[in-house]
Amino acid sequence: MRVHVQYFAVFRERLGRSDEALELPAGATVADAIVQLAARHPPIEQLRGKFRVAVNQDFADDARTLADGDELVLIPPVAGGSCRHVVLTDHTLSLDRCIAAVRGDGMGGICTFTGMVRLHSHGATIDHLEYEAYAPMAVKTMTELCVEIEAEIPGTHVAVEHRVGRLAIGDVAVVIAAAAPHRAEAFAACRAMIDRLKDRVPIWKKEVGADGAEWVGLGP
Repeated sequence: MRVHVQYFAVFRERLGRSDEALELPAGATVADAIVQLAARHPPIEQLRGKFRVAVNQDFADDARTLADGDELVLIPPVAGGSCRHVVLTDHTLSLDRCIAAVRGDGMGGICTFTGMVRLHSHGATIDHLEYEAYAPMAVKTMTELCVEIEAEIPGTHVAVEHRVGRLAIGDVAVVIAAAAPHRAEAFAACRAMIDRLKDRVPIWKKEVGADGAEWVGLGP
């Protein structure tokens, strides 16, 4: 299949072109497309973790399956702000993406957090979890938390991904990476992100087990 790739701003300048066609096998994903483009164009590889991807005018994560004729656009940071890596998805999360988004020559340490679905919770045996979110506000709030924490702890850079939908025992529900010139700030930023996310982001968790289902924080 063939995908139409468009470039703007820094990508258009560094690649010397505004678009190109990309041939991909059936079933290829956004991640597959980026791998091919990065191998073809060094500037894309150099900017990995610093841009987002849109497919047919909607932001898409790496797991999005592409179709023949799709339009794929690499979205560099917009004027007025840096590019934040904030993802809310019903697909598998990637700690590697978060790490790539925060690492840099000035960073001396990266602290990460991975939250997984556990078998037991408050004495109950869990079969699975169901996450629901008010998606636009959740992404907006997580982005604001990144900005807030980075302002409070100078020199840090924070990235986060969170799942929605049904998750089985052992599935990853949230991943966070926080980088800083020194380890103390990296640890502090990472902890601040997960604590504030749990408190302020409109993502809700239902625990489903043999004894019934319960929305966490509300009760049955």
